[in-house]
Amino acid sequence: MTELLRLATEPLVRWDWIGDHLDEIWARTLEHLQLTGLTLVIGFAISFPLALLAHRHRRLYPPITWVTGVLYTIPSLALFVTLLPFTGLGTTTALIGLVAYTLLIFIRNTVAGLDGVPEDAKEAARGMGYTQRQILWRVELPLALPVIIAGVRIAAVTTVGLVTITALIGLGGLGHLILEGLQLFFSTATIVGAVLSVALALAVDAALLGVQKLLTPWARSGGRLRRIQAQARSQMPQPVVTGGGGA
Repeated sequence: MTELLRLATEPLVRWDWIGDHLDEIWARTLEHLQLTGLTLVIGFAISFPLALLAHRHRRLYPPITWVTGVLYTIPSLALFVTLLPFTGLGTTTALIGLVAYTLLIFIRNTVAGLDGVPEDAKEAARGMGYTQRQILWRVELPLALPVIIAGVRIAAVTTVGLVTITALIGLGGLGHLILEGLQLFFSTATIVGAVLSVALALAVDAALLGVQKLLTPWARSGGRLRRIQAQARSQMPQPVVTGGGGA
């Protein structure tokens, strides 16, 4: 009865508790960012060569996306529990599970971005004497960047949400606050963890959108494509026009 009375009279948010726990909240936020950043870096490092391979050899695309699709459909909690006997509690288990959920997103968006590069842009580059590798790095990837970064944004927001679940295996960043609040029936910790997780997802997405705009200033006007085509045309030999005959 005493506990029920305490819960009934306690405010939804205790600002004094927040003020006394700013150091812990900051530490949990940094942990959340660290797990998210490591997941995205490792996931992209694994996915990028697989996406290039699938783009060049289309017969490999179905099996690659099938395997990563299976990983993506496994419930997160079940995946973490399955990994526990092999990797134990800690960062390794969390990263393996989190990275697994980014692979399909990265691969599909990278391949889609490369597939969307206009053929005339690649033809113009070949006319300029570019090798296949130069076309990839100097034409295809720059033009595919908006779609690739869109995939990074989706993976980042998804990962921010999934990191909270790793609180069940001893990590979790802001998810630790949510779990602690639920266990203690303490709404302040739960609300702080939930609100900051949402704010973190929005901030990461906005930051990646800013990076996209910085890296692809030509995307809004198609300037790079036009420059490549114009440069290719200027370097191609012009046909010789001869007179048809006297009047």
